[in-house]
Amino acid sequence: MNPAGHPSANPCEQALAAWSGRHPVSSTSVVAVAYSAGADSTALLLAGASRWPGRVVALHVHHGLQAAADGFEQHARAFCDQHGVPLRVTHVDASHERGQSPEDAARDARYAALARLSQDAGAACVLLGQHADDQVETLLLALSRGAGLPGLAAMPERFERHGEVFGRPLLGVAAADLRSWLQDHGHTFVDDPSNIDERFTRNRIRARLLPAWEACFPGFRGLLARSARHAAQAQRLLDELAAIDLARTGSPPAIEALQSLSRDRQGNALRAWLRQLGVAPSAAQLDELLDQVADCITRGHGIRLKVASGFVTRDGARLSYGPASQPPTL
Repeated sequence: MNPAGHPSANPCEQALAAWSGRHPVSSTSVVAVAYSAGADSTALLLAGASRWPGRVVALHVHHGLQAAADGFEQHARAFCDQHGVPLRVTHVDASHERGQSPEDAARDARYAALARLSQDAGAACVLLGQHADDQVETLLLALSRGAGLPGLAAMPERFERHGEVFGRPLLGVAAADLRSWLQDHGHTFVDDPSNIDERFTRNRIRARLLPAWEACFPGFRGLLARSARHAAQAQRLLDELAAIDLARTGSPPAIEALQSLSRDRQGNALRAWLRQLGVAPSAAQLDELLDQVADCITRGHGIRLKVASGFVTRDGARLSYGPASQPPTL
């Protein structure tokens, strides 16, 4: 209740209206909400059902990673029945491969499953419940790892994966506001016990760093979110510059044309070229590649640098990227 005694509005509703204003949804389209049964997705689902009555479908992914997962699904079914929202559920195998973290494996499996469910439902997009605290955690995690602009840009509010559009309308809404509204209005949700396990870095940030930031800088979430937006804008400009430079050097890049650019522009163009191939070089690998390009001043000078599962090599006048078994070409 607000001070005047009237029911308070779901804080997600204004955020959802703003997001859909920037990314319009057709007046006849189905909208999917990724519904874990947790607090954030519960508040988002209720806001979506209020904004688009009869056009919202809830998508629930059962990872099978913990005993509580069965209870999450049961709660999701009961809640959706209570509120008249259609629910689609799928079970996935989120086991991780050698060298892959369990968190990455679960996230990849979840996005793939959500895309399939959404496509089956004929939905225009899938809305995700990540909020301002999640965005701050992502930014602090990126800072702690020495990330570049893509990492500092944190989570985008709209992106595409597995042929599906995903949206994050709640990146400006604090977790405490969501929970307070749900509790004030008697809406039930589940708490994932893994969210308090401080073996995970993100949970340590949530439990230890965020309270300290709040004590020193009240309202810091909005300020850090602004920094993330600035980083995203700067990255978009770098992407535009890379497109201009790759149009000049060709893709794959011609070595001589690449050498005519400043080292910073070379690095930006090379990152963009490799990103088009699904490859992300480390800072050390990119520096080494730039050194090899700079030294490539004779016809017989070779280039060979391992990046991810393949090699960047010289192929005549141009660079090339291929599998490890591919022999170097001068």
